[in-house]
Amino acid sequence: MNTGYFDYAAPVNEPVYSYAPGSPERAALKSQLAAFKAETADIPMYIGGKEVRTGKTVDLRPPHEIKHKLGHFHMGDASHIKDAIAAALEARKKWAKMDWESRAGIFLRAADLIATKYRYHMNGATMLGQSKNPYQAEIDSACELIDFLRWNVHYLSEIYRQQPVSSPGIHNRMEYRPLEGFVLAVTPFNFSAIAGNLPASAAMCGNVVVWKPANTQVFAAQMFMKIMIEAGLPDGVINLVYAPGPLIGDVCFADPNFAGIHFTGSTGVFQTMWKTIGENIAKYKTYPRIVGETGGKDFVLIHKSANVDVSVTALARGAFEYQGQKCSAASRAYLPSNIAEEIKSKLVAQLKTMKMGTTEDFSNFINAVIDERSFDKIAQYIDNAKKDPAAKIIAGGNYNKSEGYFIEPTVIETTDPKYVTMCEEIFGPVLTIHVYDAEKFEDIMQVVDSTSEYALTGSIIAQDRYAVELATRTLENAAGNFYINDKPTGAVVGQQPFGGARASGTNDKAGSMLNLYRWLSARAIKETFVPPVDYKYPFLNEA
Repeated sequence: MNTGYFDYAAPVNEPVYSYAPGSPERAALKSQLAAFKAETADIPMYIGGKEVRTGKTVDLRPPHEIKHKLGHFHMGDASHIKDAIAAALEARKKWAKMDWESRAGIFLRAADLIATKYRYHMNGATMLGQSKNPYQAEIDSACELIDFLRWNVHYLSEIYRQQPVSSPGIHNRMEYRPLEGFVLAVTPFNFSAIAGNLPASAAMCGNVVVWKPANTQVFAAQMFMKIMIEAGLPDGVINLVYAPGPLIGDVCFADPNFAGIHFTGSTGVFQTMWKTIGENIAKYKTYPRIVGETGGKDFVLIHKSANVDVSVTALARGAFEYQGQKCSAASRAYLPSNIAEEIKSKLVAQLKTMKMGTTEDFSNFINAVIDERSFDKIAQYIDNAKKDPAAKIIAGGNYNKSEGYFIEPTVIETTDPKYVTMCEEIFGPVLTIHVYDAEKFEDIMQVVDSTSEYALTGSIIAQDRYAVELATRTLENAAGNFYINDKPTGAVVGQQPFGGARASGTNDKAGSMLNLYRWLSARAIKETFVPPVDYKYPFLNEA
């Protein structure tokens, strides 16, 4: 029984380790990488607290070293998805009733486990499985994931404290219940933090979850699942299953207990899911919550007053960190004619200094793209640009998949602001630039706003504050996260809640109260202390 009010203060964001030469964290991470590579992992599904192995295995290989086998995971079928749903619904009977402070303790313990005992396990698994350099892994699978867990506990405690007013003789209160049924979490390859947060945020609110990660992120996903179990997560609250995406949808969206989906992935898949849910709407016990973040075609708009070096760094980091495989990555840039040549010259020079190779070599800034399918798609865009008179490649343009899926950081310059690589999401290390007349800033803003179906992130780089204000207002709907004099990537939990609109998703802002409200169902309760005993009101009296 609760005997007090419990406060979870706003946390401090997890410090980012440097992994500089000679640092203890560098040695510890290298040791963990070697340990992972020295063994072959046999990765089960986790259903109702049980490890489930089917014998139908899928190999896991580092994208930067495809000849090495990290391990394999056991692929499930429709029966395992149904088992996961059943296990979740059984777990809900106790989990939904658990006192809030007990639930909170599990996720706070998980955060501390990641910050200490398992920091290098999470980072190493992400580096090897998803081909991230140590810094990109650190800010993702350690810091951001820790921040999600800690900040969501704080935000949820703030939500629970929000109560209605009461008038004399009446007491009002608001309960925030979990959804009635189970939540499906479908998570992407590119961020281990997102992969962990999507099931965890819903579970923190008292929901039970079926979690399907991307196949290419399983190595880190199962590590997070192990940590949650060690932190005390009861059996069946989160069920980790590996199965084909369409099969997951077929089974989950046909179940009357389906209560919501927490999704990050492609726009096409999300729209198909939404359509299927709509077609099945009469089957469900309750209207499902649909929450999705679905990518972007993110821009950097540079004004004639911009600092050249600031612009170059924003492009180099924004476009090519993690090989451009961030939903927020800068993939189209608009350069003013007065400083365009200087920006291009310095950008090309910077790209020549970027080393590319395996994640175990910490001097490599660029690693591999996630898989062969992605490699082939990106290579096709580059090849088409080489042949198109409206485009020219001014940096990079080479690729090789003999040892790993390596694509050079590539910059395409186009005379057509609506050229295909200015419009379509590529999800790789390709930046397309367009030089515009420096005196036609207002015109180019209209182009920026109308070029892409997406509206996730964007940035304005300018020293002229009038230009900054004008762009901020004009591009109001072009980006859910807007950056001034910075790259359009790197949102921090508690500082820049993340999400976009238009084709980029439902803008429910992961890392904020807005997202958590989606996994709660409010119930208002009114208690009258001295109830009336006669139906008549005073206005009925004649005198």
